[in-house]
Amino acid sequence: MGSTLARIAIDAMGGDYAPAEIVTGAIRAKAELGLEVLLVGDPQQIQASISQPENLRQIEIVPSEGIVEMHEEPLSAIRRKPKASINVAMDLVKRKQADAVVSAGHSGAAMAAALLRLGRLKGIDRPAIGAVFPTVVASKSVLILDVGANVDCRPKFLEQFAVMGTIYSRYVLGIEDPKVGLLNIGEEPSKGNDLAVRTHQALVDNPLIPFIGNAEGRDVLSGDFDVVVCDGFVGNVLLKFAEAVGEAALQILREELPQGIRGKLGTALLRKNLRRIKQRVDHAEHGGGLLLGVAGVAVISHGSSQAPSIFNAIRLAKEAVDNGVLEQIQAQYKKVAAPATDGD
Repeated sequence: MGSTLARIAIDAMGGDYAPAEIVTGAIRAKAELGLEVLLVGDPQQIQASISQPENLRQIEIVPSEGIVEMHEEPLSAIRRKPKASINVAMDLVKRKQADAVVSAGHSGAAMAAALLRLGRLKGIDRPAIGAVFPTVVASKSVLILDVGANVDCRPKFLEQFAVMGTIYSRYVLGIEDPKVGLLNIGEEPSKGNDLAVRTHQALVDNPLIPFIGNAEGRDVLSGDFDVVVCDGFVGNVLLKFAEAVGEAALQILREELPQGIRGKLGTALLRKNLRRIKQRVDHAEHGGGLLLGVAGVAVISHGSSQAPSIFNAIRLAKEAVDNGVLEQIQAQYKKVAAPATDGD
């Protein structure tokens, strides 16, 4: 590709605040992270979002036509709109003109485009979106997957999620012995619906997954687990609830800080602490989730993402490229993944 810098293709038209916030986050990422950005979308709208001429000269714009609207059925829209921004961005990765894709648009469309254009890794039936959550233990996070790619799952899908989560934690996050849990309504193996019970047994039977048991809702952020697997319906609810809790915590903190001179003095003294609190609970600091299981690096960001979230989503994509996430999963999955069995 003619450059040692990571090249990130950004769906500039995807998201509630596109293209202005997407462009702003991309320009900041270009300036601070040492990478190349390719803004995919309507050139006129993108250019109108760039106020400083010097920024325009540093950004490569890749034209596209149209977007996948949030109300559209993703697969049919992807096929009907081959020049939509998310399709063009994925094609850049397929043709090795970009190393990764970032999109805050229709998550279903992003997944469909990734599957059609990049394909699945061998042995993976369904890709999963993996999102990193903070925990109550300082400097410790937990990887949740799936958080939205698959609302209906079979036990073998969750088993594959657990394998991918184990690999990601071990070889990218640097956790030598990751602890894997299954999100459920109780600790006992017999608890939960049919999917939970059958998946629990599958995880127990797979010696390659460091499974330590069920994780109840209160355990997710406890720091006791490094990976928690669930179907995308539950995971997406969990993700958005966690985001709301973080926003509520920050709002309560603002309201409860003393007012007046005493408040200003206290805030000044606590500024570093408050900044760390914000970094731990604000979902904008995490940017989005990696779509694990496709043959390319793709980050799906929140639809409501503004510039800070986009910046962090691009940072996540760069880290995935720099750390060889795809290569690690490809190499390690061949070694550790048991062949999927039919009927599960």
